This record gives sequence, structure tokens and C-alpha cells, in this order.
Amino acid sequence: MSSSLKQKTAQSLIWSGLSNGVMQLLQTLFGLWLLNILTPEDYGKTAALVVFSNIASILQESGFTAALANKGEPTHEEYNAVFWFNVIAGAMLYVILFCAAPFIADFYDEPVLCPLGRFAFLGFVFSSIGTAQRAWLFGHLRVKQTGIMQMTSITISNIVGVCLAYAGMAYWAIATMNLAYIASVTALAWHFSPWRPTWPKMEAGALRATLRPAWQMFGFSSKLLVNSLAFQLNNNAFGVLLNRFFPGGYVAGIYDNARKWDDRAIATIGGMVQGVAQPVLRESSSNAREGHGEELTAVFRKLLRFTCFIAFPCLLGLSLIAEDFIVLLAGEKWHESAMLLSLLCIYGAFSPVVTLYSNLVISRGRSTINMVIGLLNCAFVWGGIIALHGMGYGLTAMVVFYVVLNIGWLIVWQECARRLIGLRWLHALKDILPFLMLAAGVMFVAYAATRDMPISWLRIALRVAIAPALYVPLLWIAKARILRESIDYIFRHKA
Repeated sequence: MSSSLKQKTAQSLIWSGLSNGVMQLLQTLFGLWLLNILTPEDYGKTAALVVFSNIASILQESGFTAALANKGEPTHEEYNAVFWFNVIAGAMLYVILFCAAPFIADFYDEPVLCPLGRFAFLGFVFSSIGTAQRAWLFGHLRVKQTGIMQMTSITISNIVGVCLAYAGMAYWAIATMNLAYIASVTALAWHFSPWRPTWPKMEAGALRATLRPAWQMFGFSSKLLVNSLAFQLNNNAFGVLLNRFFPGGYVAGIYDNARKWDDRAIATIGGMVQGVAQPVLRESSSNAREGHGEELTAVFRKLLRFTCFIAFPCLLGLSLIAEDFIVLLAGEKWHESAMLLSLLCIYGAFSPVVTLYSNLVISRGRSTINMVIGLLNCAFVWGGIIALHGMGYGLTAMVVFYVVLNIGWLIVWQECARRLIGLRWLHALKDILPFLMLAAGVMFVAYAATRDMPISWLRIALRVAIAPALYVPLLWIAKARILRESIDYIFRHKA
């Protein structure tokens, strides 16, 4: 890895990690506050709409953020085409979903979802106005500005949500909070990005000419679009099916709460990887095409080791304390969520690794592979959940199936990496297994040492203290290079 790329990657990972850590801390504090005010039914109603909003947002964005980043140095015309495409698509999709809201309410037999949906769906209209600006920040590795943008938006939106929840707005508070977040992110993206759109000329064919660069990128971005749709359908399968299988929103709300805590933990690590991996891998891929293929493999393996080094102890650690954490701070009404969270965090430990593999495939310009893998995974998830429900199994069995399937799917990603960059299975296992085995062993020791502790807050404190007190020294004794390099960079950077 070249020294400039190494420095850029390290600085981006540090900033991305810090900003993601602060964001998740803010979301944790506000999230616990809201859990004590709202009910599982409130979360269940909004969860029923999430999949429709997310799908509309993906259709509106159409994979152009990754497509622009993958081009290296996009032109003003390309950014401008993406901007106007997103604005037009966002307006059209809102009209479609506005008209579809009564049918969505009928599908779930929840009349309130009609007005709630029409309000919540405004989010992707707001988002469409800032897609090009966010793409510019992403492609130029403006991790610091992106972190500030997200932290500010989280603070503003959660304050709005808590105030409305105290005012008795229930599920309307959640919907308004989500809208406030999107609006804040969009406004700040315009503030931090220097790029500005230009109006199409007022003449025949001018709009078509303006949009032409977007259509030229669509061959690449369309496959990312399909993959993103599959990813959202995968992630939101429970939100759709549970509201259908178990009317009233309680079961869906229980799962939705567990999934949100898992997603927040994943976002701390996965967001750090996502914000850095594709631009860095894209630059290394360019070098590989110029005859430096070994650099790409080295960069990917270093990112893989760093991801495992951080993700496994953090997510498995959350799994260890999940039950005590949720029940102690949010109340006994969320006990079922806590049990599900413990299971979801096991897959969550692998999710940032999957994100890294996905970014490798995208950086090589092989979006078709991403699309096929995403569609297959989605088909297995939906088919499995529907089949388990048909056989009379409950929510816990469905979640166990989901966790096992998605961990096993890592085999597919590694085979893709082997074919694309020659990453041998032995090397991948050497980069993943030591951190996984050590993290799992440390969590087991922490669990065994504290399982008979009668006081929940003391049990949490001891587990949080024991796990890192064992994990870091054992890595140091094992002479883990990634730990030593991380410590060396942090102290050198401070100096």
C-alpha cells in the first residue's frame, strides 16, 4: 500500500470510527429515552412502512452514489444528471406511494397507516434533493464533514422525537423524528459540499441532454439498484411479514426494537468500513489495472483484519450484555426484544465483514455479482421465514434461521473475492478466525465469571470491564500487527 493511500485510509478510519461511535452513543441515549415512553405497538406501526420508504428511496437514488464514486473523478455534468434524476424520481415516487397508501393500510388491516404513510413517505422526497451532494462527500472521502453532518442531524431529530413522544404523539413522534433527520442531513450536505446543480436550459430536448450522463451510468448503477433493493427486502422481511402474520404491531415492534439496536451497533463498525472501503479499494483497483495487483490484495486483507479486530468484540460483547442492558434501562416490557438482540448481534458481528466484501466487488466494477448474490440471499430469507411460519414456528426460530443463513452467506462472498483478486481461503481464514475465536473465548469467560451475579447493573459493569481487559492484552501477547499499528498511529497522530 502506498504511503499516501495508507495515510488517507488511516485518517478516514479514525474519523469515521469516532463519528460513528458518537452517533451510536447519541442514538443509544435517545433511543432508551424513547423506549421508556413508547410501546412495542408504536414501533410496530412505523416498522410496517419502513420497507416501502426504503424501497422508494433506493429507486430514487438508483445506485448513482456508488457509481459516481467508482468513476474516480466525475464531471459536473454527471453530478448534475444524478441530481435532476433524483429530484424527478423522488417526486414521481411520492405521488405513487401517496395513492398506494390506502392499499398498504388495507394489506395490514391498519387504517391509521394511510395518513401515517403519506406523512412518512415525504422523507425520500427530502432525501432526493441531497443525493448528489452526499455522493460528492462520499467520493471525496470527506469523512469528517459527513460525521459532523450525521451527528448534528441525529441530535436535532431525536430531540424532536422525544418532545413529541412526551406530548403523546406516539407513532407520529417516530415518523416525525425520521423526517427531521433526513431534512437535517440534506441541509447539511448542501452546506458541506461545494458542488451546486445547474438548471437545464429552457429549450426542447434540454432535460434529456441533462439526464444523458445518468443514463450512461445506469448500466453499472442499475445492478447496484437491484442489489440494494434485495438488501432492503432482506433486512425488512420481518417488518413486512410479522405485521402480516401477527396483526396489532406488538410482535413486529418487539423485533423492530431488537433489530434497531443491532443496526446501531453494526453501523458503528459497518459505517466506518462503508465510508472508507469503496473509495480506497477503487484507488487500489486502479493501481491493480496498472500492474500492481498485489497492492489491492494487501489493502483488502488489512481492511479485513481491522474490521474483524473491531467488529467481533464489539458485537459479541453487545450480545453478552443485551438482556441486562435492555431490561434494566428500558423496562421489562422489552424483555423479549433483549433476547432477540442477543441472537441478532451474533450475525451483526459478521455484517461489517460482508460490507467489506461487497465493497470489494463494487470497486472491481462487478456490480452484476453483487446483484445476483443479493437476490439469492433475499429469496432464501423470505422463503425461509414464510416456510417456518407455515410450519407453526415462532419468531425466535425465524431469527435463528436468519442469523445462520446470513453468516453462512459469507462463504459466497469469499468465493467471489478468490475469483476476483485471488484471495485464498487460507489467507481469509487467517485474517478472520483468530479475532473471532479470541473474541468468542473472551465473552465466554466474562459470561462464566458473572452469570451468578444477582445484580444486573453490576453484572453489566463487570462484563464490560472483563472483556476488553482480556481481549487487548491477549492480542498484544499474540503480537497482532493490526493492534500495534492502530496504537502506533493513534499516539503518533496525537503527537
